[in-house]
Amino acid sequence: MAKSEKDHHHHHDEQADHSKMDHSKHVGHVYHEAQVKEGIQDHSNPSQNHEHHDHSDHSGHDHDHHHHGNFKEIFLKSLPVGIIILLLSPMMDIRLPFQFTFPYSDIVVAGLATILLVYGGKPFFQGAIEEFRQKAPGMMALISLGLSVSYLYSIYAVLARYVTGEHIMDFFFEFASLLLIMLLGHWIEMKAVGEAGDAQKSLAELVPKDAHVVLEDDAIETRPVNELKVGDLVRVQAGENVPADGIIKRGTSRINEALLTGESKPIEKGAGDKVIGGSTNGAGILYLEVQETGDQSFISQVQTLISQAQDQPSRAENLAQKVAGWLFYIAIAVAFIAFVVWLYIADIQTAILFTVTTLVIACPHALGLAIPLVIARSTSLGASRGLLVKDREALELASKADVMILDKTGTLTTGEFKVLNMETLDGQHTEAEIAALMAGIEGGSSHPIAQSIVQYAEKQGIQPVHFDSIDVVSGAGIEGNANGRKYELISQKALGRDVAVDVPKGATLSILVEDGNPIGTVALGDELKETSRTLIQALKHYNIKPIMATGDNETAAQGVAEKLGIEYRANQSPQDKYDLVESLKNNGQTVIMVGDGVNDAPSLAIADVGIAVGAGTQVAIDSADVILTQSDPGDIESFIELANKTTGKMKQNLVWGAGYNFIAIPIAAGGLAFIGITLVPAVGAVLMSVSTVIVAINAMTLKLKN
Repeated sequence: MAKSEKDHHHHHDEQADHSKMDHSKHVGHVYHEAQVKEGIQDHSNPSQNHEHHDHSDHSGHDHDHHHHGNFKEIFLKSLPVGIIILLLSPMMDIRLPFQFTFPYSDIVVAGLATILLVYGGKPFFQGAIEEFRQKAPGMMALISLGLSVSYLYSIYAVLARYVTGEHIMDFFFEFASLLLIMLLGHWIEMKAVGEAGDAQKSLAELVPKDAHVVLEDDAIETRPVNELKVGDLVRVQAGENVPADGIIKRGTSRINEALLTGESKPIEKGAGDKVIGGSTNGAGILYLEVQETGDQSFISQVQTLISQAQDQPSRAENLAQKVAGWLFYIAIAVAFIAFVVWLYIADIQTAILFTVTTLVIACPHALGLAIPLVIARSTSLGASRGLLVKDREALELASKADVMILDKTGTLTTGEFKVLNMETLDGQHTEAEIAALMAGIEGGSSHPIAQSIVQYAEKQGIQPVHFDSIDVVSGAGIEGNANGRKYELISQKALGRDVAVDVPKGATLSILVEDGNPIGTVALGDELKETSRTLIQALKHYNIKPIMATGDNETAAQGVAEKLGIEYRANQSPQDKYDLVESLKNNGQTVIMVGDGVNDAPSLAIADVGIAVGAGTQVAIDSADVILTQSDPGDIESFIELANKTTGKMKQNLVWGAGYNFIAIPIAAGGLAFIGITLVPAVGAVLMSVSTVIVAINAMTLKLKN
């Protein structure tokens, strides 16, 4: 077929008019909002460039704790030292069966504890400094308090033994066990959650590094893309990614913009049409004039939106952080009261002992494992269902979500054009005969919709009719001769009259004409995924309002939305989707965004929870908190269930983990001493162990239905 397919398949594209993003609209108003918020960046890396944020940074100050070194490495290196301390140091003055001592073993323990404090304690002290900077002491402050008090008092106890000869109980065992358990808890959580990808980097990779610039004498010069200027003429070879936003001056080709705009099929483009940098050229060679470079380009605007989104703090309450904050203030207050009271009714030594015991008992051994163990179990369960959860706060936020925004193409629909129905009109031809004729006349075309007709016939086992000649009908379709008859496959508009068939909403209708008489029709469109309907029902069950937001045109969007019975927004650019999520969040709603393309990346990043469909782009995956590896909408339902059950288990574990502390702290301070009840150290240790075991067992009981 020598002629261009542009006219040939004009009829296929007329109903699927692509809404192009107005990327001449500069998102300059975004820039002033994108200032880095104090305290959100990763303080462990002072040289970090603010323009390249790890996605995990936008989840608030708690998430920063995971950036203070590699917890696995710190834990494994601290473990041998910690074990020696546990073997040599009695637990609250009670020697356990596996423990032993020798002359000056307490000095050895003091030396090892100093090493452990400096090396293993560093990430907790760094985290505590950040919490105090942000005026929100929590888990890190509480751990640091326990480590400092138990270490300092124990050093004092050892010195007193040798200076005064007086035996004073030390807390080296509690110090080492607290440090090891906290390092283990953070390692478990890091391993479960993993690290976020770099959406900015993946975006940059869409644009080629070099461009083929056409010089005045028609010679070609290869030049780095960042050196392109507005007005340069660039040649784009078949199969190459377009190097910059521009206007086609010569040539025609089909441009695949699906990764960028969400439009589900390649668009036929020629002279005068705009193309977006990062889109993929089809079989033709294009000459385009560069229109936008640098900050003005489509890709750069999307990067700006992502950067702005990632600088926003998370709205997750972070219950563990809250509970730890309460414990911190309670421990300080109770310890102070205990010191004053016991100083008044006894002596300084008694006052110090009760004060230190109170602060050591406040150390959250069980609390430190309460959340990481649930996260580890939840992550494992999710992975078995094809759900990869990158940010644990996504689970908490999803459990109280109000709205879910869903992309259409590739998320709710397959993203592939298929024959939705084929009908015979004249009663003289069977549906199989119609399919054979259509497959025959379309057999030589590489057009995606033509190919879907050919594939439909193949699946039905129908042999295409052999055509003697095939020609393009300008602006209408295609015609050919077979078995002495003339056939045309054209649009309803080209036919000039309506045919009495029901066209699915959003579908493209083509009509087969034999010697001037319509004999059959084919409706083609993007199919709903099988699990899309059940997902919408599940969302309504969880009181989450579904809204579909798509780059597709009004007709295509309305068709899918009506089938599912949901609200929709059509012709959505990346900026539009971003604005939609932002406006819902500003109205106090907790928003989940589901998408798969570059056009979804900014809204995935700014949403409270971003869910990337795994078959989508790396940019979308990097911007999201959750990845659906199997690209099945039904997995979103599993994620919502997982989020609700995980959050429930977290709350239960916080009760078990912190409950012990809330009860033990006042008793440790001697609050019940007036009726003869004090917290015997051994009983305190047993209670601490029991609460840790209960927390572990409770985490393991987390299950999903089916």
